[in-house]
Amino acid sequence: MVSQNTRPICDYENSQYQTEFWDCGNREYEDKVERIALQKLLPKTGKRCLEIGAGAGRLTQELNHIDHIVLLDYSKSQIEQAQNLLGNSSKYTYVVADAYKPPFADQAFDSALMVRIIHHLTDPQHVLSLVNKLLKPNGCLVLEFANKRNIKSIIRYLLNRQSWNPFSYNSVEYNKLNLNFHPNNIMHMLSVSDFTVGEKRSVSHFRWKHIKQLVPTNLLVSIDSALQTTGRYWQFTPSVLLQAFSNTNINLNNEEKLFKCPTCNSKDVVESPTNITCPNCGHICTISNGIYDFKLSD
Repeated sequence: MVSQNTRPICDYENSQYQTEFWDCGNREYEDKVERIALQKLLPKTGKRCLEIGAGAGRLTQELNHIDHIVLLDYSKSQIEQAQNLLGNSSKYTYVVADAYKPPFADQAFDSALMVRIIHHLTDPQHVLSLVNKLLKPNGCLVLEFANKRNIKSIIRYLLNRQSWNPFSYNSVEYNKLNLNFHPNNIMHMLSVSDFTVGEKRSVSHFRWKHIKQLVPTNLLVSIDSALQTTGRYWQFTPSVLLQAFSNTNINLNNEEKLFKCPTCNSKDVVESPTNITCPNCGHICTISNGIYDFKLSD
């Protein structure tokens, strides 16, 4: 799938990702250790959080201490699964849109979450810069990235079983629209996007098929939890989670405004029970069964 801005999109429409990868894919260990990291990194309170690439809502309930959660995904079927899981409470707003063209007002959020998303982006720098604009001053982004400099890839490289160098700073696309990043590359992109990096946690130390088969999951989770704080010193796990704080110093005092036009960036959109319309360019978002769909006019 290609969006109007010509950047390729990894589209999970009509996929059974939650069921096949998480529920039936022997990923209990990965799910638990990611949740532990999030509980340490996420802000303890907040008014509004944007979950980018929310999918079927697997991690959304880790945000339930925040007043209002906006779930964004490119796939409508994934958002529908999240809605079925979480319900139609006013606590949640469900949005179908392109992360390269987010339909949200500047500084509409005090926090954001991106887990298992950046590795699908061919232009992650652009998205990180956009996320910074969506956050209030000192707003917190919790970001997960796939780390190319992990122990398994290093061993494979040294044994000549892998062609790409895990120590080089450039990203590697090991499958179509699946990229791994060097930690220093991620830190550079966050800096250029005007973020200051906070705590880093190394996650999924034991993401090895045979280890997961031999060792009880709860024991692996306990050990991984104890090792996660080593991420502040070095990162050699396949997954790294971190905090990044917006350096924006101008507060727009935008407490109520949520949406803007993703086509012309006009703030003067008009919302009715069935759609959001931009008087400036005519872009229309439909609202159906509690889901805001900004993709229809792409």
